[in-house]
Parts: sequence; structure tokens; C-alpha cells
Amino acid sequence: MPRRTATMLASLLMLIALLCAGVLIPVPYSEMSPGPTVNTLGEHGGEPVLQIAGHKTYPTTGHLNMTTVRVTGSQYRMNLVEAVYGWLAHDDLVVPHSTLYPDDKSPDELNQETAEEFSQSQESAKVAALKQLGIPVGSRVIVSSVVKETPAEGQLHAGDVIKAVDGTEVKQPGDVAKLVTKHEPGQKVSFLIVPAKEAAAAEKEKREPKVQDTVVLTAAKAPDGKRAMVGIQAGTDHTFPFTTNIKLADVGGPSAGLMFALGIVDKLTPDDLTGGKFVAGTGTIDDSGKVGPIGGVEMKTVGARDKGAQYFLTPKDNCAAAAKDKPAGLTLVKVDTIGDALKALEKIRKGDSAGLPQCTTAG
Repeated sequence: MPRRTATMLASLLMLIALLCAGVLIPVPYSEMSPGPTVNTLGEHGGEPVLQIAGHKTYPTTGHLNMTTVRVTGSQYRMNLVEAVYGWLAHDDLVVPHSTLYPDDKSPDELNQETAEEFSQSQESAKVAALKQLGIPVGSRVIVSSVVKETPAEGQLHAGDVIKAVDGTEVKQPGDVAKLVTKHEPGQKVSFLIVPAKEAAAAEKEKREPKVQDTVVLTAAKAPDGKRAMVGIQAGTDHTFPFTTNIKLADVGGPSAGLMFALGIVDKLTPDDLTGGKFVAGTGTIDDSGKVGPIGGVEMKTVGARDKGAQYFLTPKDNCAAAAKDKPAGLTLVKVDTIGDALKALEKIRKGDSAGLPQCTTAG
């Protein structure tokens, strides 16, 4: 066999071997790509995303789309070829597997965590929207969670409303810890509560709770050995003057909070917030209406533009990253609060794009 032919054959065989190795060898990376976007003003799966009962609503037009990121599953292991392709692809992002799936958390724990974050984002979106409109929202301190194998297990339950500890009225979640830690381990701590079922029934029936229980627990020593504890996490639950349900399955995490809040405001006010424009966006939101940053903003802007978005409401702290690779034809609007977003929407529906606070690579 001529030397040139032998060399070419050897090179070809080596290339085939490398390709086979690349396909077979797993690498510790995962891939992020643009996910679905959903119009919070419209329907998803045949149902309205926002369902409001007990308060007048108004017609809406245009889009206020929440955006998502699609990620490879926790059990999926990329091969070398896929990783290289992802690194070269413009619209995908390859990241270390541990970035999305930390080793100290199981897939079930991560799913539970993202589901809880999504639920909390819905709650905060409702609170922020109603506060923005001047509609009163009630609040109460509840048992958010109970730690296993602690004094509270089986005695207090998630959703129980905490009225007082040792006869002292509780107004904020932090009050509970302060009152409990006044004790020494082994001492009795008295909780005045409204059971979760009674609290839920009273809210549904628009009445005051009829049942209150006193639960006495023996404080235990905290893991740090320095204080007393009973084994609960206190949190805040809100009561609303009417019902707002957010119907959106197969979505997790907190990043849709801003767009849910804006959708609720749009439906509860006669003004058409978008003026028929296609607006998308992202961002967490807290009860006060503060907008927070999210992950994967580059994927979300691509997904929004692919669906036809003209404007993208971008958390202030995500602006620099989003502006580095902005899709053509998409205006990135910087927002820090729900108030900022509403002011921006007013300019958008009036066609005043020049007056919008736009994202730059500097932030």
C-alpha cells in the first residue's frame, strides 16, 4: 500500500475513533436553551393563565409574556460532541452540571424547591399587584414548615396561624424566633394558633376563625447548642379580598413574578397596558414590588424574540448580560420595580421608545 494512502487511512481511522470516543465519553456539563414563553394575558392548555373572581376585570390586548429556560435533565449526561456543539451554538449555553444540579441535593429536592419558588412568586405577584393598585392585602404569621424529630412535629402543622407565643401577640415571622429563644432548653413554650384547616375555611367563607388552640411544647436545644428551639420555620401568609388563581403547569422557579404581577394589574384596570404591543420579560418580585435578577437571561431574550416580542422588560441587575448579545429587533427595557415597569409600558403603548430606559453593556 502506498505510504500516502496508508497515512490517509490511518488519519481517517483515528478521526473515526475520536468521533466514537466523543459520542461515548460523558462530560460533566448540562445545556441551557430558550424555553417556551406564555402570554399571562391569554390562555395556556385551554385555560386562562390568570383567573380572577370577585372583582371587576377589563379586556386586554397584546402580550405580557413570561419567559423560560429549557435545561437538560438531572440524569442526562452530555457527551463530548454535544458539549462542543453547545459551546459553538449561538442560542445555547453549556454550563457545569453542578451549576444546575448541586451534588448536595437530590432531583426530588430540587423539584420541590423550584415548585415552592414558583408558588411563592405567584403569591408575591398578587401582593405586589394589589398594593400597586391600592387594594388592601391582609397578612398573618403562619407555620411555614416543621422540622422532623423536633418538639413541634405532630403538634404544629404547616399553615397553622400563629396568633401569640407565651401570650405575646405575634406580628412578624421574626417575632416567633425572638420569643422562643428567650427560653432555655427544657422550658415550656405556649403557642396560640388557628389550625390551618380552620384558617383556610374562614378565609374562603369570608369570616373570622371560630377555633383557636393552645399548644404547649418543650423547647429543645438547637443544633448549635446555644439556644432553644421548637422546630418550626415561621413565614407570612396573605389574605386577599378576592380570588386570583394563576394556572400554569410544568413551570418552576421564581422568575415569572414580574410578568404575573403586570398581567394582574392589566386585568384589574381599564387601561390597556400594552396598547396591543408584544411585550415579554422576566424577573422575580417581592411583596413590595421590587424586581430581582434571574438566571439564563440570554436564553430568555432569544426565546422572546423568536416568538415575536418587540420589547423585553429586564431586571436592572441582568441588563449588562442581556445587552452583550441582544437579539436584533428587541428593545431591552431596564426595570427595578413594578412601578418602573408600568411607566415603561405607558411609554410603549404611546410609541415613545426613545424615552425608555434601555439596557446597555454597562448595566
